[in-house]
Amino acid sequence: MAKGGWAKFPHADKAYDYDGAALKKNWGRLHRGDCEPFPDAAALQAAWRLYHRGDFGAAIEAGVAAGTAGYNVANKAAAIYATYLEKSDAKRLKLLEEAAARAEQAMDAHPKSANAHYYHALALGRYSQGISVAAALKQGLAGKVRKSLERALALAPKHADAHIALGTWHAEIINKVGALVGGMTYGAKKEAAIDHFKQALRLNPDSAIGRIEYANALVMLFGDARMAEAEQLYAEAAKCKPADAMERLDVELARAELED
Repeated sequence: MAKGGWAKFPHADKAYDYDGAALKKNWGRLHRGDCEPFPDAAALQAAWRLYHRGDFGAAIEAGVAAGTAGYNVANKAAAIYATYLEKSDAKRLKLLEEAAARAEQAMDAHPKSANAHYYHALALGRYSQGISVAAALKQGLAGKVRKSLERALALAPKHADAHIALGTWHAEIINKVGALVGGMTYGAKKEAAIDHFKQALRLNPDSAIGRIEYANALVMLFGDARMAEAEQLYAEAAKCKPADAMERLDVELARAELED
């Protein structure tokens, strides 16, 4: 365990250290998926460096310490850490609940920040998966997730990660309640899911997680009929070159899936 009780990132690599001017130089590549603007504040730059090299716990703490302006980095770090590294179900859900609550504060303080809305949706979406999609639907979380994602895309139409998340949203709703009820009750559509994934990969062709989530959605929506395509997407994801710790975790997930 790292300092503060956080699990250590298991694939430490100097390539993920963006010291000094390297952070700004590589910012466009690192944030092609989420369109996060480069921060002027040194404290926020430091928090993002922690995030990119895989010190997720420290990034959460540094982001929170910076106030609402730092909540985007804190919330992204929390979502990635909870998804990939936290072993305790209870702590995972708590981290995601805290991230969603912080995101609501960020949305109020910075209403034009696309990622304030996106990380609200991401935290609630991962929380929903943790408690089961059915339970999340009963709690009305699906509507909140969609509203935040649509707001993020209204503010940043080229936000590839929001397209991925909205594609997943459509697929999971249909997978859980069926195409008829999903369409009539929630507005979920198979065609919309596919369109969002295709748009995401046009915007960010290096995205491993885009391919992984697209593959998962194809299986949820079409089963064996699209299994070969899903397997190809996983194979492509496994070959992506990660630029930071998060992308490395995505690539390792794809590789592990192919080995099963």
